[in-house]
Amino acid sequence: MTHTNSRRLTQSVLVSLNGVISSPAAWAGPYFGAGSAARSLAALQRSDALLMGRTTYEIFSRQWPAASGPYADHLNRMPKYVFSSTLRRADWRNTTVVPGDVLEEVHALKEADGNDLVVYGHGRFGQTLVDAGLVDELSLTIVPVFVPAGTPLFRDGGQNRRWELVQAGPGHDPGLVDLTYRPAAQEGSG
Repeated sequence: MTHTNSRRLTQSVLVSLNGVISSPAAWAGPYFGAGSAARSLAALQRSDALLMGRTTYEIFSRQWPAASGPYADHLNRMPKYVFSSTLRRADWRNTTVVPGDVLEEVHALKEADGNDLVVYGHGRFGQTLVDAGLVDELSLTIVPVFVPAGTPLFRDGGQNRRWELVQAGPGHDPGLVDLTYRPAAQEGSG
């Protein structure tokens, strides 16, 4: 039996003009104002859970538990899943470590009842989900800065997938551009 109402998995990524995604706190901050904060909060509130790899967990678990405000409060309350074969315990409230098969576990979360699931960033975990066809929406916010070094958005060895642009326009703060993509229908599929 196929479920037609599976939860959507949205991956949200900050990316520099030259395609760097790593350490956005070091270069995106000056461009991320009230408009972007409101957009991020609305997207987070549509989501029931945050999915992340170990690196994102380590960054977020240092930053968000002590923060306050609507965004931090929602993030701290919501269920969080960190996919790692090496992390044994998560101290951030409402966080579950998932050591098993990433694709199987994410697929099971998508098939469970509830609202959207969200992934921030595009490290190894994020690329694994894209390559497996588990990402339903890819939301890129282009930040008008060149970053001299860092991890590129997509790395060699990924799967060849086609994406359809479903929304493009100015970001919610000056200088930003928001692009939203969904997987394109594959040739030969229904």
